[in-house]
Amino acid sequence: MEIPLQSLGIVHTVSRLAPTFTELAVELLPAVETTVITDELLLKRTVRNGMVDNKTRDRLRGHVAALAGFGVDAVLVTCSSVGDVVDEITQRADTPVWRVDRAMAERAIDLGTTVGVLATLPTTLVPTSELVETVACEAGRAVTVVPRLCDGAFAALDRGESVQHDAIVTEELDRLTAEVDVVVLAQASMARIATVRPTSGTRVLSSPRLAMERLAEYAAMPGTA
Repeated sequence: MEIPLQSLGIVHTVSRLAPTFTELAVELLPAVETTVITDELLLKRTVRNGMVDNKTRDRLRGHVAALAGFGVDAVLVTCSSVGDVVDEITQRADTPVWRVDRAMAERAIDLGTTVGVLATLPTTLVPTSELVETVACEAGRAVTVVPRLCDGAFAALDRGESVQHDAIVTEELDRLTAEVDVVVLAQASMARIATVRPTSGTRVLSSPRLAMERLAEYAAMPGTA
């Protein structure tokens, strides 16, 4: 019998995302205790180096191990840039470790055969695009992935200019939706843009709610709740 999902560890690499996931946890996992680790160096090093280096890998492994050692029943990592490392950890960990963008990728391939991936960082664009391709392959689906980078958007957000960030992303999103069946927003920080899109036309998906809904489904499975 599987361990009940009574406690969830969450690893953030962007501190301003914490309230979003806290609100979703209250809504979707009200009986689950959450323990949060925020380490912005994970993302900052990755952006600076243009890749996930060994130090970042070790840091993330350490955070997951610390949460597992504390006794959480599952861990969610909310940064897509380190998604490949999450997959590596998942293969070896006794505690279930969840990648924030996997549920989004799985939903995307159900909605169309041409999937746009929109990101504000190259370090996120590549792993999320590869994840969509992997999920499609696992499901036996033929999918075309159209990656698109929003130049300057992340720098604007890093300066605290959220309006400029949203304007850049929205402009690129408008172009991409005309080319594909569905768009995935590769970073959790882009999620609010999806909430203000028209409900008709090309679907636009973001990862936070879909990831937390998937965890809620897991918690309700026989033997896990």
